[in-house]
Formats: sequence, C-alpha cells, structure tokens
Amino acid sequence: MQKNKTVAGIMAMKKAGEKITMLTAYDAAMAAMLAAADVDVLLVGDSLGMVVLGYDSTVPVTMDEMIHHASAVRRGAPAAFVVGDMPFGSYQSSKRDSILNGGRFLKEAGCDAIKLEGGQEMCGIVTALVQAGISVMGHIGLTPQTATQLGGYKVQGRDIESARKMVEDAVALEKAGAFALVLECLPDELGRIISEEIAIPTIGIGAGVHCDGQVLVT
Repeated sequence: MQKNKTVAGIMAMKKAGEKITMLTAYDAAMAAMLAAADVDVLLVGDSLGMVVLGYDSTVPVTMDEMIHHASAVRRGAPAAFVVGDMPFGSYQSSKRDSILNGGRFLKEAGCDAIKLEGGQEMCGIVTALVQAGISVMGHIGLTPQTATQLGGYKVQGRDIESARKMVEDAVALEKAGAFALVLECLPDELGRIISEEIAIPTIGIGAGVHCDGQVLVT
C-alpha cells in the first residue's frame, strides 16, 4: 500500500494553500477510521495519558506506553502519515537520549516523524534529531508537559513580550530543521503573524483560523 503523505508533501500543502488536518489516534481501530476519512496526519499524542490511561496530566506517560500505542496506530493505518509525541523526560536531558528515543518511534512503531515541545531552548535537540534522520514537528504556545510553569492551561502570548518570544521561537525552530509547528492556545492574530513569518506549516489548536492546519484531540 502506497504511503499517503510524506514530510515533503505536508510542507508542500502550505505552499499550495491546502489546509492540513491532524487528529490524535491511540489504537488501531481509531487509526483505521481516521485514515479512511483521509485525515492528513495522525498524531499519537502523549494526551493518551489523560484520554486513555487515566493520568491527571501528560507528564507520567512513558516511552514504552507511547511505543505500544504508536505501533497499534501504524497497524491500523499502514499508509497514514503518523507522528509520535515525545513524552516528558524522553528528550530534554541530552541529544543522545532524544535520538535514541526518537529513533524508537521510527524503528519500533513505524512512525514517520516525532513531535516535541519547546522553543529556542530545544533547537539544539531538534537539529540533532534531524541530522540523525528523524523528522521533527515542533510545538510552542501552551506546552502541556510544562503547563505548571506557564501558570496552568491558559492562552499564551497575550502581551507584547511573550508574543515576540513566540515568533522568535517559531523562527528558531524552523531554522533548526523542524518541518512543521503546532501552535497551541495563542491569540488569533499571533497565529496569523507566526504563520506568515515562517515557511513551514503551522497547525493550530486554539490558535485561530489563520494557521495552515488544525489539530484536535479525538
């Protein structure tokens, strides 16, 4: 079965003005349904900790749990473009750890890419992953793994200083090699500015209508 999408194909959708659809999947049955509906990207999100596993946040989710669910998603949707979400603690400590854990998503679960949270402080990790052959989707704005440091689950980038930092983070992640960027809980206008500032696709979740695509937790 031929693959539906590639990293290059996802990036080309922005240039073509085609909106990108991304939904979360945690098992084979859901993955098969989303693939049948022609969803562009299936995200095996660490949100599975709260949606499926009963945790009160995404922080407790382990790599083994992510690989287990990502493998099921791949079996249910063998031709889909699947992104594995790097759980808390799996990439922040070192480039080596990020490559080893990111590589597991590709080798063991058959994912096409990984997603990680963070801005400029993660650029060295992003570049190391890309140089190792692991495609990276970035994630800025409200980052659930560090929500307590951000004051809880609330909109980010409301003031000029934090909005400027969001734009700088987006530009830095693009330069570091990210092929796409999730924007979570940002003001509509900031989502527009970032989407126009960078060449890679932006995929919004509560970040307004001007993003290049939208993602929802299913």
